[in-house]
Amino acid sequence: MNPLVIVGSGLAGYTLAREFRKLDPASPMVIVTRDDGRAYSKPVLSNALAAGREPSDIASADAQAMALQLNADIRCEASVIAIDRKRAVLMTDRGEIAYDRLVLAQGADPISLALGGDAPMDVMSVNDLAGYTRFRHALAPGGRVVLLGAGLIGCEFANDLVASGHSVTVVDPAPLPLGRLLPAGVAQAFHDRLAQAGVRWQLGTVAERVDRAPDGSLRVTLARGVVLAADVVLCAVGLRARTALAEQAGLAVARGIAVDRYLRTVDPRIFALGDCAEVDGQLLPYVMPLMQGARALAATLAGRPTAVSYPAMPVAVKTPAAPLVVAPPAPGIEGRWQIEARDDGLEAQFLDPHGVLRGFALLGKPTAQRLGFARRMPAVF
Repeated sequence: MNPLVIVGSGLAGYTLAREFRKLDPASPMVIVTRDDGRAYSKPVLSNALAAGREPSDIASADAQAMALQLNADIRCEASVIAIDRKRAVLMTDRGEIAYDRLVLAQGADPISLALGGDAPMDVMSVNDLAGYTRFRHALAPGGRVVLLGAGLIGCEFANDLVASGHSVTVVDPAPLPLGRLLPAGVAQAFHDRLAQAGVRWQLGTVAERVDRAPDGSLRVTLARGVVLAADVVLCAVGLRARTALAEQAGLAVARGIAVDRYLRTVDPRIFALGDCAEVDGQLLPYVMPLMQGARALAATLAGRPTAVSYPAMPVAVKTPAAPLVVAPPAPGIEGRWQIEARDDGLEAQFLDPHGVLRGFALLGKPTAQRLGFARRMPAVF
């Protein structure tokens, strides 16, 4: 019997493997990963500094321990070259692997900026534990960090860095942080709280070049002419789903690998999960959708076809200086935001024309009410 093969040992791949083993302890399973196979939760990387966690403390188990735990063959540092759908074979640089079912849990790549200057190659990004380890080694105590990107991950890193004594300047072309998730009033209040904590903002502009100064530090030149001195430049402008392997294999690809609610691609033997998957038109690169998907897919792979269902899934942003929970309305939903000041914070509701709650944002103490708000929202599907 050919094995279930999972490509990727990140949160999606290992969560699926755990859920599958709860239902099927014995069927053969192979996990193929291009890294060293350590198990860790990527979301913890953006608040590990203030928590006092060293990179070596973040992984919960190495590949050997995971192989024993999951009763799986874990093939580390193996690059996938192609999928031969006709033969049901995964081709890697370490040989071919025949599969019964194949799950693509490859995650996403950080988006890079086209920067001029003589040191754009020194701009760092953090998308895995190895990248985070390099970032931490480059980060001197009290160092100056220029952070490109005021989205969710950028803001989490900014909070973590200032809380641990670093100087942080965040650069973004949008006028406010988290502009895609929050109404302007909440975004402004969030901006102000992080500013009070020590985050400096350079908004409404972009970085144009990064140069190495004579003293070894970096200089970031912005479009408006401002030059920022930095010891480290960190780019966190977003992620792009890894779709090249699927596209090369002739699978349907949009913003992610296109799958139905069973997380099945156009090939009934191939599935996709996590940040690389676009589920029934929805691209939701967050932990809760991943967990919902892993449980449903595990049941399907164990012989009980189960469509994934998404309840309202608020996102808790890890910015203790500005506690925030947001459940953005789905794209295309008509409605308007209503914002009210509450006990040491803000409460924003996105109501559709019928008065139904379709999204919310809670800042400060009102975040304690997130479960009540989530129960009032209809399921995504």
